[in-house]
Amino acid sequence: MPEERLQKILAAAGVASRRASEGLIAAGRVRVDGRVATLGEQVDPARVRIEVDGLPVGVGAARAYVALHKPVGVTSTTRDRHAEATVLDYLPTALVPDGARLYPVGRLDLDSEGLILLTNDGEWAERVLHPRFGVQREYAVGVAVPLDHAQARALREGIRLEEGLATLDAPLRPATALETRNLVGLLQPPPAPDLTWYRAVLAQGWKRQLRRMFGAVGAPIERLVRVRIGAVRLDGLVSGRARLLKAPEIRSLGAGTVAPAGGRGSPKARGQQGSPDQARPRSARPNPSRPNPSRPPGPSHPSRPRGASSRRRP
Repeated sequence: MPEERLQKILAAAGVASRRASEGLIAAGRVRVDGRVATLGEQVDPARVRIEVDGLPVGVGAARAYVALHKPVGVTSTTRDRHAEATVLDYLPTALVPDGARLYPVGRLDLDSEGLILLTNDGEWAERVLHPRFGVQREYAVGVAVPLDHAQARALREGIRLEEGLATLDAPLRPATALETRNLVGLLQPPPAPDLTWYRAVLAQGWKRQLRRMFGAVGAPIERLVRVRIGAVRLDGLVSGRARLLKAPEIRSLGAGTVAPAGGRGSPKARGQQGSPDQARPRSARPNPSRPNPSRPPGPSHPSRPRGASSRRRP
């Protein structure tokens, strides 16, 4: 094999994105044939032994894409000497190809729970994580007291944080009774029965963003569960369990597709909210020249926006 830059090899092996791999090299966590690697060096992966944190990197291993329901109290890193458990401890060996090492795609806070993805495909992980692809994250937010109108309005308009204006990528809404019932059955430990649940969608992904936003309006979050990443949903996955992603899920995230929040309405594209008409298929838009007297007045039922499954960004 020809020599390539080490960070490119690490990304191709699924260790991390190229930029994150550069950070690993700069921190001295990567070794080549036992010596500490240097940033920018080129090696032939077929002729050298590459290690990250003392573990060999499996170059050329089969690609794997896994969804895990991370429990509360589990760290989403591959190593943490202070942690009782990491997400890798919940990864069944049957889901990991021989010679492969899976890494979490992004993070989920220690006190948060829900959907987290793991893979050894660095380029795919980059498309899931990078803000320019606009992959949404949807969360179930459990609070002790229902939001009042002022709190809900402030969250809709955005909360000023250190990084800038923190905004939701879709309107905050109360969770339905069915959504809440299905979610509660997946969580361990079970949540308090008197919590009020909302659904919030993010595209920014700032550190502890939702907890800081809700805290700013005097509504501290009691339970925070990530229920969706793009088109991949937590549905039916009990706390601590994992499954392989389906081919359509892998393709949709790898293409940077933005899934509509809750399967309804029109998602934001590059931070702009679509109009109500954009959330309707062309045939459902009102046409004054073709009235339908048998249908009562009012908006048609929302459906998936046109082009949502094929939206791509460079």
